[in-house]
Amino acid sequence: MKILQINAIYGGGSTGRTAKELDEALKQAGHESFIAVPESDLDEPNIYLIGTRLDHKIHAFFSRVFGLQGYFSFGATKRLIKHIETIKPDIVHLRNLHANYVHIPLLLKYLAKKDIVTVITLHDCFLFTGKCTHYTTQGCYKWQDGCHNCPKLKADNKSWFFDHTKKLWKDKKDLFGNIPRLAVVGVSDWITNEAKRSFLKSAKIIKRIYNWIDLSIFYPREYKSNEFTVLFISAGWVPDSQKFKDVLALSELLEDKARILLAGNIDSSIKLPKNITSLGYIKNTNDLANLYSQIDVYVHLSTEDTFGKVVAEAMACGAPAIVYNSTALPELVSNGCGYVVPAGELSQIYTAITEIIKNGKSAFNSACLKNVRKNFSKEKNINEYLELYQNLCSNNGDK
Repeated sequence: MKILQINAIYGGGSTGRTAKELDEALKQAGHESFIAVPESDLDEPNIYLIGTRLDHKIHAFFSRVFGLQGYFSFGATKRLIKHIETIKPDIVHLRNLHANYVHIPLLLKYLAKKDIVTVITLHDCFLFTGKCTHYTTQGCYKWQDGCHNCPKLKADNKSWFFDHTKKLWKDKKDLFGNIPRLAVVGVSDWITNEAKRSFLKSAKIIKRIYNWIDLSIFYPREYKSNEFTVLFISAGWVPDSQKFKDVLALSELLEDKARILLAGNIDSSIKLPKNITSLGYIKNTNDLANLYSQIDVYVHLSTEDTFGKVVAEAMACGAPAIVYNSTALPELVSNGCGYVVPAGELSQIYTAITEIIKNGKSAFNSACLKNVRKNFSKEKNINEYLELYQNLCSNNGDK
């Protein structure tokens, strides 16, 4: 088979690593694998660069002015289509398209016209909403019948002036509905079930394939410490954000009980309590695995996750996790792997941490590893994609 993945990133970040690992597995299995991304530091023959940085900046500007995310980069997308014509893939696999690099209607019309098998992976909610990547915090479910009067107009994919979410939603509904052989993959049960309530329910196949963890990298490393250690991770820590305020509140409660490690970008001028150590943004996966191995518990303060890869990575290294009872997060932390608490309830996070202090990390280790191997194995979940691809190609996408 020939498979082309289109994504906003390749190699870095959660979706970028997923795309790269699938690319490598496809090639190892003897398939022809191609990548199309707006930017890449890797110079490999199977990677096609969509547009230029100038084009991406122009697209971002027009998107904000006109409130139309994914309706620019016309020339870049025409050239991408010529590239698709050249390589003639059996399958086009779409991941994150909302990064100001592709003209979504032009691409989807082409895939429908040529009847190319199309797989979309829902890393967030953008592909079945007007423009939002998440909506649960706002409690907005207009996407089930048709977006309008968007409560997140100036968030996610920002629009400075116009609310065109009604058009964006309808266009996506029509465009995806016209693709004869469309498969929708959710990275958790939660988002898969959300997709089944959206216009994507008309797809030939809708199924869940969990994001995976590379267990050759993420496994328990030897590490000894006399201090109980709690880890928090975020892409960035902003002083006025609720997550940062919650970390500070928990640090006060845990002042004499634990040290806190903070991973993610943070302004160096911010003064932190003495029991908090900032590690900055950690990109290297081996460094992440070492970090997860030295902690006693990972605490995840997000309320909107379609999967929560850092949670699964921490458990793969033997650390229990504490997550909020929100979106996909409860799926990850099965019995014995940590605690699921009501969103925003810091007192219950504190209670859960004290329970882990009392019982010790080792009481959770076996359940964490069993859970990850059963549900988030790289080999198992990539094989599910291969089976999906083969089913779509051999059976014309019949359920």
